[in-house]
Amino acid sequence: MFWYDRFKFIDPSNSSKLVELSVIIPVFNEEKSIASLFNTLTMTLEGIDYEIVIVDDGSTDNTVDEIKLHKTDNTQIVLLNKNYGQTSALSAGIEKSEGKLIVTMDGDLQNDPADIPIMMTEIKKRDLDVLIGRRVGRKDGLILRKLPSKVANTLIRGLTGVKIHDYGCALKIFKGEIAKNLSLYGEQHRFIPLLIKLQGGRMSEIDVRHHARKFGQSKYGIGRIFKVLSDLIFLIFVQKYGKSPMHFFGTLGSVTFLTGLFINFYLLIIKILGNDIGTRPFLYVGIFLTFVGIQLITTGFIAEFLMRTYYESQNKKPYILLDDIQQDKK
Repeated sequence: MFWYDRFKFIDPSNSSKLVELSVIIPVFNEEKSIASLFNTLTMTLEGIDYEIVIVDDGSTDNTVDEIKLHKTDNTQIVLLNKNYGQTSALSAGIEKSEGKLIVTMDGDLQNDPADIPIMMTEIKKRDLDVLIGRRVGRKDGLILRKLPSKVANTLIRGLTGVKIHDYGCALKIFKGEIAKNLSLYGEQHRFIPLLIKLQGGRMSEIDVRHHARKFGQSKYGIGRIFKVLSDLIFLIFVQKYGKSPMHFFGTLGSVTFLTGLFINFYLLIIKILGNDIGTRPFLYVGIFLTFVGIQLITTGFIAEFLMRTYYESQNKKPYILLDDIQQDKK
C-alpha cells in the first residue's frame, strides 16, 4: 500500500502493549465536531482500556488544531499529507491501532459512541469476528442519501449474497486480527462485509442510533456512485474467480472462440457450395469472435500466472487456517 510512505504519525507512546479497544475515526474538515466528539467518547468509554486513533485525511480547515487541543493522553493522531479518501484513512488508522477490538466510526457525530459498549458486549457474546451497525431512523436526506443507499444496499446484497442491510454504516466493531488483515483500496470501505466473507469471518448486524449532522456538510454525493460500482464489479470478480481467473476468462474465451469458429465453418460450407460470402456481415462477426476468443483465453493464462506469482512470491496461502488439531504422541 504505497500511500503509507507519506504518512506523518504523532504517537504519544511507543508502548506495544495491546489495549482492550481501539476507536478509529477518519476526519476531514470537521473542526466544529472535534470538541464534542472527544467529550462524548471520554464519557462513554469511561472504565474501558481504550485508545483513540484519529486520522486527519488532509483537512484544509482548523481540524488538526482542534484535535491537538482536545486530544486525551490515550490519543494517537495520524496526519495524511492530502485527502486520500475514507478507505485510505481507515487503513492508516487500523495499521496504527493496538486494540484487541477495533471500532470504526465517522467523526461527524452522526454515529453515537454510546453504542460502542453495547457492541463490545455483543461481539463477545455472539462469538463474532465482526459486528456491523444498522442505522435505525436515519437522519439523512431522502433523495441524496437514503434512496441511493437503499438501492445500493439491495444491489450489493443481490450480487454478492452477503445479507447485510446497511453497507454504508461506518460504525463497526472487529476483532483486531480480522481488521489488520483487511486490504482496503479505492472506495472499498463500503464493501467490508464482502471482504470479511472472503476471509471466512463470522459477522452479524446490530441496530445502532443515528443522529442528524450538527456541523459542516456531508462529504458524500451522487458522484461517488460510479466509483462504488467499479469497486463492486471488481470485488464480485474476486469473490468468484480471484483464485482461478482462468475459469472466467477461459470459459468466456472458449465460448466466444467456438462461436466464431462455427460461424466461419458455416460460411466455408456456403463458399464451397458456390455462394459469395465476401460481402456478408456474418463473415466479419465470425472473424471478430474468433480473435476475441483467443485474446480472452490468453488473458486467462496471464491472469493465472499472475495469481500464482502473487501467492508464491509472498509465501501466501490460498486458504485461512482455523485450527490445526493433532493427536497427542504417546
